[in-house]
Parts: sequence; structure tokens; C-alpha cells
Amino acid sequence: MPADEKFPMTAEGKQNLEKELEDLRLNQRPKIIERIKIARSYGDLSENSEYESAKNEQSMLEGRIATIEHMLQYAEVVDNADTDSDIVNVGKKVTFVEQPDGDPETYQIVGAAEADPLEGKISNDSPIAKGLLGNKVNDVVTIQIPAGNMIVKITNVE
Repeated sequence: MPADEKFPMTAEGKQNLEKELEDLRLNQRPKIIERIKIARSYGDLSENSEYESAKNEQSMLEGRIATIEHMLQYAEVVDNADTDSDIVNVGKKVTFVEQPDGDPETYQIVGAAEADPLEGKISNDSPIAKGLLGNKVNDVVTIQIPAGNMIVKITNVE
């Protein structure tokens, strides 16, 4: 990974990743190890579906642990106290209206690790967030999305 690559995230997002990592290490990993131990006791591993299933689950778990450790190692916690209050930045909630007559939509722009569109949190790498970042209240912005262009007016940043 390049030394300058960072994972921007809110303090809450970092804390959530730390909690998930702790759960994976202290709770989930021991459960899978126990399942592997039990499956091994059944004998022949070549046709042991319980063993294969547990090993696959272990592989996925270890991959997730490595991913979280990597993100936390290169985490860049965003502190919006240092930024202008009306400029869209990672960590900010932004409300915009699609022009000419759309309904207001509000999203918090977060790092990719904590994005959850159903909870109103979009990744700073998403097309909408990229189009909004750096703009301010009352700006009218053209955003390139996969379906074409969308024109929005930023109505609030908090």
C-alpha cells in the first residue's frame, strides 16, 4: 500500500471497527476454532463437509480481521471542528435537492469502511459524494452518476 493512502473515517466509524475487530478476535475466532476441532474428531477430513465449512468460515473471518487491521493502521480520523461549517467534507451531513423539483435528500459522507446507504451514510468514493465534496451551501453542482448527470442544489451542511 502506498504510504500516502489513508482510510478517512469518523471517530465513530473507527470505534465501530475497533469493536468489530475485538468481537472477531475474542468471540468469533474461538467459536470457529472449536468447530474445526469438533469436525476433525469425526475422522477422515477428505469428505468431511463440517470441516470444510468451518475452514472456509475461518478463512473469511481471518480475511475480515486482516482487512480491519489494515484499515485501522492507516485510518485518518476526520475532525470537522477544523473545517468551515458550510463546506461539504468527510464526516459532514449534507442535504441537497435534485433540480429542478426533487425532494430533499440528506446523507453523511463517510469513509468507505463505514458507508451504509440504508443508514444515510455514503462513501466519500461514491459518485454523489465526489460531486459534493468541497462545495458549500447554495452551490448548484452537476454530479456524474452511472445513469448520466444529476444537478443538485446544496441546501444544508452540518
